Amino acid sequence: MSNIVRWNPFREMAEMQRALDRMFEDTWRGAWPTAFAGNTLTLDVIETDTSYTASVAVPGIDADQISVKMHDDTLTISTELPQPALPENARVLIQERPYGQFTRSVKLPQPVQTDKVEATYENGVLTLVLPKMPEVQPKQINVKVGKLLKSQN
Repeated sequence: MSNIVRWNPFREMAEMQRALDRMFEDTWRGAWPTAFAGNTLTLDVIETDTSYTASVAVPGIDADQISVKMHDDTLTISTELPQPALPENARVLIQERPYGQFTRSVKLPQPVQTDKVEATYENGVLTLVLPKMPEVQPKQINVKVGKLLKSQN
């Protein structure tokens, strides 16, 4: 038995858009250095029951040059890489290292305890541990064995 499916041109257009997006992502994925895509920092975020952990590679930058802000459950990381100075009478043959202002913002799905965020910077990698608010963390409910009521007959 076959089903008749009504044609929806908008669904077809949305699928075409997704296919084009995948094609462009695959084409340009290796075009930029891994730490910086355009002027956006690349970011990894993982979630556990109690926190989020965000990691971003920012090689060649001092920790005091990195800005981390939380506002309305949105994490924003920004930094600036200065353009390298050239010696007098020098000309650039190849210049692939990025420079300029780099920023990344991501809205977290659940609120975090901003006063308990831990930020560490080691070997060019900034790692942030963002604990979730206690009210959004899963709670274990203990099940107690109760006494059965005796019927009175």
